[in-house]
Amino acid sequence: MEVPRVNANIGRRLRELRLERGLQQAEVARLLGVSPAYLNLIEKGKRMIHLPMVWQALRIFEVDVEEFMATLGSGHVDEGLAQLLDEPLVRSLGLRAEDLASFSTEPRMVATITALFNLYKHTRGQLDALLARMKEASPDGSNGATNGTAGARPALSSLGAALGATPGDGLAGYSPFDEITDFLEHHRNWFPELEEEARRLRRDHQLPRRLGSEQLVQVLEEEFGLQVKWAEPRAGSVVRRFDAAEGLLTLSPTLLEQPLKFQLAVSIGLRVLEQGRLHERLAQEFGPRHAETARLIKIHLANYFGGALLLPYEDFHREVQRTRYDVEHLSHLFGSSYETIAHRICNLADPRLAGVPMHFLRVDVAGNISKRYSATGLRIPQNTGSCPKWAVHNAFLNPFAITKQYSRMPDGTMYFCFAKVLVQPDQGSVVRGTTYSIGLGVRAEDAHHLAYAQELPLTRSDQEKMAIAVGPSCRFCERTDCNQRAAPSYKFAFVVDENIKKDNFFSPLTEGEKK
Repeated sequence: MEVPRVNANIGRRLRELRLERGLQQAEVARLLGVSPAYLNLIEKGKRMIHLPMVWQALRIFEVDVEEFMATLGSGHVDEGLAQLLDEPLVRSLGLRAEDLASFSTEPRMVATITALFNLYKHTRGQLDALLARMKEASPDGSNGATNGTAGARPALSSLGAALGATPGDGLAGYSPFDEITDFLEHHRNWFPELEEEARRLRRDHQLPRRLGSEQLVQVLEEEFGLQVKWAEPRAGSVVRRFDAAEGLLTLSPTLLEQPLKFQLAVSIGLRVLEQGRLHERLAQEFGPRHAETARLIKIHLANYFGGALLLPYEDFHREVQRTRYDVEHLSHLFGSSYETIAHRICNLADPRLAGVPMHFLRVDVAGNISKRYSATGLRIPQNTGSCPKWAVHNAFLNPFAITKQYSRMPDGTMYFCFAKVLVQPDQGSVVRGTTYSIGLGVRAEDAHHLAYAQELPLTRSDQEKMAIAVGPSCRFCERTDCNQRAAPSYKFAFVVDENIKKDNFFSPLTEGEKK
């Protein structure tokens, strides 16, 4: 027997009981004999829960059945506030879910409380990491601070690595999208099960190298029994909608051939994942910290499959080697967009047939990074603006050409990067449409593999002469002489001296410069 409409309240109340007892979702899921992903859906009220499982959960939480049923009609804690019950600081205050429940009727107050607490956690995490690094670098074990000037501070390694690069440091700024980046890098952006399933579909349906949208529609109809139709032209930005009950995939008539093919390939990927449940297994193994991450993993795996179906691994790898990573040429060969080709190049991590490790960024005109992946060791900022001297930003200065550059990080690591601006107008207007810069890069020693570097020097000494001094971001950069700083660095105390002016207001003063 299934619990009827009160199921959502039951799920929320079970979550509150778990948080009150300080139990992790994975542990409770193990005791109940279900996956953490499934328990997460129950707690959100998105899956029905059978009565035997309810009784089993109440035994785990040591709660009387009558007491539990009596609380189902009461208010529940906002999800943002409920997550705070897991925080050591909040637990030290002795607050319970009931104490926070009354705030649920004040959404602005809830947003303010959670935002301020997360800001506190982020700042505290930065301070703790900074002090720990300063103590390690100081010869006498002190914090190394003297007079607040740059020259008096110990030489630290990249502060970006100290303050926000790892998911285990507990920083509040670690979002589900950052978690997805770590998930992809953990797997080296390589999922052999999806590659094999893409090969099977291409083989069974005798698909050619250059796929057309009609052939992908045929796969959806023959392999999965779905109906595909195009929506009526109307205002709105939804380009794909799937109705599982009707078995109907509806696509926007505004989609051009290349994005249409990708959306169809992703739709096939979603059906493949739902049949094999690969996304659930990988999410459970990864152990995400955010509720949204499991679904984001599913979306990213479907996107990965779309690339694998459109660009078969062995054939694509062979052409990548032959063209020396010429993204534009590959785009014409396979009839796919520049961005799709760039993504797929970052998937070439099969140990038996590997490509050159690369990093990938997608950036808009304002400098916002909307996609990122790094297999080269480049630390891409998670929550702050990146360095304006990166090639991916400089590409906007010359949007009709490929921007190429050697870049040198503060620790001496060098990269070769290239970027191209992609513009898709809407209604004849660039402003109404989308504009992105797609950046790819390799370590400088791998530049000789790329066609884009064939006219540039390949010796280390010549590369160093051409290299542009860059950093991770202004806040985490250790350079004291950058002429385009947009903010002070966390590494140096910001000292204002009206008698000394550097070429950039935010550049820190060294001891030698003060004299």
